[in-house]
Amino acid sequence: MDYISTRGKVGAIGFIDAVMMGLADDGGLLVPKHIPQVSEETLKQWQQLSYQDLALEIFSLYIGEEIPREDLKKLVDDSYATFRDAEVTPVRSMNNSLQILELFHGPTFAFKDIALQFLGNLYSYISRKDNSIIHILGATSGDTGASAIEGVRGKEGIRICILHPHQKVSKVQELQMTTVDDANVLNLSVEGNFDDCQRIIKELFADVDFKHRYHLRAINSINIARILAQTVYYFYAYFQLTKKDPATKVNFSVPTGNFGDIFAGYLAKRMGLPIHKLILATNENNILERFVNEGVYQPGEFHSTYSPSMDIQVASNFERYLYFLHGEDAQAISAIMDQYKVDGKIVIPADKLAKVQADFVAYGVQGEECLRTISKYYESNDYLLDPHTACGVAAAEQFTSEGEVTVALSTAHPAKFDEAIRLVNIEQTSPTQIEALFDKPQFQTLVGGSNSEIIEQLVKFY
Repeated sequence: MDYISTRGKVGAIGFIDAVMMGLADDGGLLVPKHIPQVSEETLKQWQQLSYQDLALEIFSLYIGEEIPREDLKKLVDDSYATFRDAEVTPVRSMNNSLQILELFHGPTFAFKDIALQFLGNLYSYISRKDNSIIHILGATSGDTGASAIEGVRGKEGIRICILHPHQKVSKVQELQMTTVDDANVLNLSVEGNFDDCQRIIKELFADVDFKHRYHLRAINSINIARILAQTVYYFYAYFQLTKKDPATKVNFSVPTGNFGDIFAGYLAKRMGLPIHKLILATNENNILERFVNEGVYQPGEFHSTYSPSMDIQVASNFERYLYFLHGEDAQAISAIMDQYKVDGKIVIPADKLAKVQADFVAYGVQGEECLRTISKYYESNDYLLDPHTACGVAAAEQFTSEGEVTVALSTAHPAKFDEAIRLVNIEQTSPTQIEALFDKPQFQTLVGGSNSEIIEQLVKFY
């Protein structure tokens, strides 16, 4: 499998080179040169596989012989051995039309573990195999940072620096990152919001000389390995439902701010998984909802919400979707992104908007509706939703028609967002791993939101 840039100036490179490059050197995002097609017969064969074996089959389509199958199997098995549920991503039934896909059984109780346990092990494998220096640089709206740090802490040959917006993540998210006292971990608390952190990361990666001089590698979902790992649970959940009734029309409702998780679902559908609807759930930071409904992509006013991991105005994976929306025309994407820098917005024509609306439906969940949804399912099902999952469930309720089943992605354990849960007068018992965080000292450096301040910290650390 070869990988190319959405902007056309990075030629075909292999999987490992794509992982190591992260952001394409021309400023675009790396995508597979072609999307592997999975036949109905293969889907039937895969239906009986364990999560680990399914991941191995899907990864193999995108990696080929570049990593020997035996090595890849060990990477997969090691990555998911850390999960607390034998199914890795179990499906829980709420009612006849709603299922919850629990993605929070990894070490940091968030869906990011599913990709980042694998990517951390993959980076370690590459470092050992090639004697490579790997300096990971990432930004987080809350969950990526903890998952990434957990994936590589203490690993030889790897250093990791994570930027998070100061006091704009939940307390548990902050503690999961900043209570880690490993020498290869640096936490920078940045004055600003997540979009500021993400902009800095993209600009530093776009400086190709700086990127190569300091051996910078990406852990955010700009790294194609993140997306590939997330496609697996769409297949797995679909198979769990259609085992019982092969004729079931299966939707997925995905809380998203960065467009990575739902792009993984889009990729799974393009591969041949017969997903009926992809429901895009946002919060008050609803740039993606406006794009799906109106065809205008334009960052607006930033809002702090009960679902802080989605408090994002600039969706870093959006360019990947634009590339496929425009028929894989890299020249067109390059022109669109250049114009976006000038205009601050992207407006698509009516024919393209019709295609977008064939691919997705979207719904922005306001704060009070999010809290009402948490209360509703706690009372009716004795099931506690975290606020991001509640957004996905509220969106599912808008778009699930008779005869359909919607799988809402549960992206985090509710204990990570107790601030929101307490607002609906629900007391929860946190897992012991989370409770223990509050007794640990924190290690973080507060910095301003300028590139120069971040560079100063990186040069000292790396």
